[in-house]
Amino acid sequence: MRLYTRTGDEGQTSVIGGRLPKDDIRVTAYGTTDEVNSFIGQAITQLEEERFPDIIAELFKIQHELFDCGSDLAKLKVTEERGYKTTQEMIDFLEGRIDVYIKEAPELERFILPGGSPAAATLHVCRTTTRRAERYVSRLHRESDIHNPIVLKYINRLSDYFFAIARVVNARLTVKDVEYERSAIVFREGKRKEK
Repeated sequence: MRLYTRTGDEGQTSVIGGRLPKDDIRVTAYGTTDEVNSFIGQAITQLEEERFPDIIAELFKIQHELFDCGSDLAKLKVTEERGYKTTQEMIDFLEGRIDVYIKEAPELERFILPGGSPAAATLHVCRTTTRRAERYVSRLHRESDIHNPIVLKYINRLSDYFFAIARVVNARLTVKDVEYERSAIVFREGKRKEK
């Protein structure tokens, strides 16, 4: 197998159902989910198996799910033979895990900055890159058709998940979140925020 094909040398790439310019919003949207996937891989290398087996397993699961999202986004046309891969069950799983992790992390009162431990900082990079992917998917949804709107919901929930686990990683490592020092107390007890 050759790694290079030369088919993209003139700025076009193949998608399911045709070809598009490499800077098309559809290509940008699924390309950004691939960026998220790369940062997840980096985060996994920074997590100790003994302390974070649950989070590592979930991150591996999410890496596969992001490929599913990319596949759905790469479709110009939808045929019966090529159904959707991103499902509501994937969103339900993320919401369930977010609810668990919110209870594990310390109570949140102020906005926090990305940081603390190296792994938590990388998870915040995952979060913000996911937000960028969400902006592109949202634009694609507005300007064209993402065909499977579940993808947009999944990407939205995924950024919340990264916020939640970044805080849990710091907590398990007994590293404090970095509070935004000019923030007032914006989150009262019982009103935790995941964004």
